[in-house]
Amino acid sequence: MKKFSVLIAIVAGLVVSSMSVLSNETPAQTSIESATSGDAAKFSGPGNDSSALQRSTPVDPAAATQAWLNSVPQDKREKSDAYFEGGYWLILWNYLVAAAISILLLASRISARVRDFSERLTRYKTPQVACYSVLYLLLVFVLSFPLNVYEHFFREHQYGLATQSFLAWFREQLIGLGITLIGGTIVLIVLYAVFRRAPKTWWIWGTGVAVVFSFVLVFIAPVFIEPLFNTYKPLTKPEISEPILAMARANEIPVKQVFEVDASRQTTRVSANVSGILGTTRIALNDNLLKQCTISEIRAVMAHEMGHYVLNHGPKLLTYLGLFILMGFALTRVLFDAAVRRWGDKWGVRGIADPAGLPLLALLFSTLLFLATPILNTVVRVTEREADAFGINTSREPNAMANVALKLGAYRKLNPTPLEEFIFYDHPSGRARIRMAMDWKAANLSAGESPRSGSQNQKQTEE
Repeated sequence: MKKFSVLIAIVAGLVVSSMSVLSNETPAQTSIESATSGDAAKFSGPGNDSSALQRSTPVDPAAATQAWLNSVPQDKREKSDAYFEGGYWLILWNYLVAAAISILLLASRISARVRDFSERLTRYKTPQVACYSVLYLLLVFVLSFPLNVYEHFFREHQYGLATQSFLAWFREQLIGLGITLIGGTIVLIVLYAVFRRAPKTWWIWGTGVAVVFSFVLVFIAPVFIEPLFNTYKPLTKPEISEPILAMARANEIPVKQVFEVDASRQTTRVSANVSGILGTTRIALNDNLLKQCTISEIRAVMAHEMGHYVLNHGPKLLTYLGLFILMGFALTRVLFDAAVRRWGDKWGVRGIADPAGLPLLALLFSTLLFLATPILNTVVRVTEREADAFGINTSREPNAMANVALKLGAYRKLNPTPLEEFIFYDHPSGRARIRMAMDWKAANLSAGESPRSGSQNQKQTEE
């Protein structure tokens, strides 16, 4: 369902998903020590020595990075590797299922029959598109549900990364379906109005529509969408919130309080974000982060998230998204016209302005999206690395950054090959993040400074 929602929203989710804690791509962010116990803060990597020892001992970044990686037990490493490598196949399976659904709807003429049904209900184009969109999205939801339930429920529980019962999970799926029906229908009504009025240049005007709706999604998500799934309340621990707000003030982020999210009722992942624009900006961190991480680690995470805001990654990713959609729509226009000329009569598709051609648009765009996976991942990974650099310079917590990278390694392969990282990673690998932290630590120690992490890396009280 998620893949089709992204298609209908014209990959708008790329902007939102890229702005979450050190990582929010694929399933869950948890402690490498235990996915369910909440004991993540008890893990202590090789860099947590006394401040005096840190000042007196030169740091070899390469050796220190390897020491951090070697501190992860072999069985934990194998489990996280298996989980993440399974995600490689899920990328392929999601594409194949999306393609199969589109081909089924076209070849069986189900799409044409739904169009004909909509035309019998009303002679007005906008209600016809609305009717078709709702039925199409429902069909996609039902047909993609088996893979959806395996990927996001059974597999998450298999690896100990989820806490929801099936009924609770399914309820949230229905909420997501409702949002998709409303938002997707509005987007498609506007897009098909463009198709009718500009059949030759729709790919240009359609890009503008997609970017505008992506911007609106970023704007309304923190206020209207996210609270449908979780409860946000002000964080009541000043020893945590005040340092975060101090960093926010220093970087001119217009927030006055920090919110806590009850994510533990769904997952074991740790997560945080600085999201919103035009008066909706909000700092939020989930209760798993509070339970599983030290205060130093929380500072490191939040400094990274602030980096996204200060470095204007939201507008930049919207720009990159617009360029990708423009190129994708341009290619789709050529391929769509060629496919309709050859198979249009067989499928009952009349042209670009015909809603019955939506499965063909989804098939073509999903193929381009699948082939562009390494490029899209690289774009996001570069912004994440920039946020990492901003975060470590702001928090000055190299050991905390390394510890968080290990904890995120519960769901992501810590030490991939360069080819794996290029193709599949939309965030830097754990190895790359630890190496950045150790390089920073070595440079600052050689300059006579003392990093904040070390003896100060104290565990907060878990209540």
